Amino acid sequence: MPIQELIFFAFAAALITSALMTVMARNPVHSALFLVMAFFASAGLWIMLEAEFLGLVLILVYVGAVMTLFLFVVMTLNIDLENKGHGYWRYLPYGVIVLGLFIAITVYVLGPSHFNSAALLANSQPADYSNIKALGSVLYTDYVYPFEIAGVLLLVAIIAAISLSFRGRQGGKSIPPETQINVRREDRIRIVKMPVEKKK
Repeated sequence: MPIQELIFFAFAAALITSALMTVMARNPVHSALFLVMAFFASAGLWIMLEAEFLGLVLILVYVGAVMTLFLFVVMTLNIDLENKGHGYWRYLPYGVIVLGLFIAITVYVLGPSHFNSAALLANSQPADYSNIKALGSVLYTDYVYPFEIAGVLLLVAIIAAISLSFRGRQGGKSIPPETQINVRREDRIRIVKMPVEKKK
């Protein structure tokens, strides 16, 4: 067996194992760490497919930023581990059905009629090939409108999240600007004349 196939099966086994442990682990911190391992295995598979840019982005962005944030949030939450598995067996049949459908779709898509690994290996790129340039040219020519729409949707989602979570200052005092502009001196200052008392 070639060394490439051994590396592929190692990454695939690590990915499947870490994905299962992400769902099945009782401790949420352990689930987050297994998810980090799944990202590393996915990045290895991307690099084997000659998509180095996607593999490095998966490590730098997801593992380096997103999962670190998730891990800090999970570690600061007070999660009741005893009631975490409550209702697990009740939803198990639905999970098995969804898993069966997912496996059937995966086998159909990755079957010989749709996914030919020999053709992919035969179409290997030369040494000076840049997948970043190819990805950018396809992204900003054929898929420029979906890319822009996705950016607008993310911007709207950020604004909506900020507006929904903002509750205003609690206990803060403020004066409307029009009230400050229309203020008069007579309304703020009153001069009172008092008689001067003479010393005896």
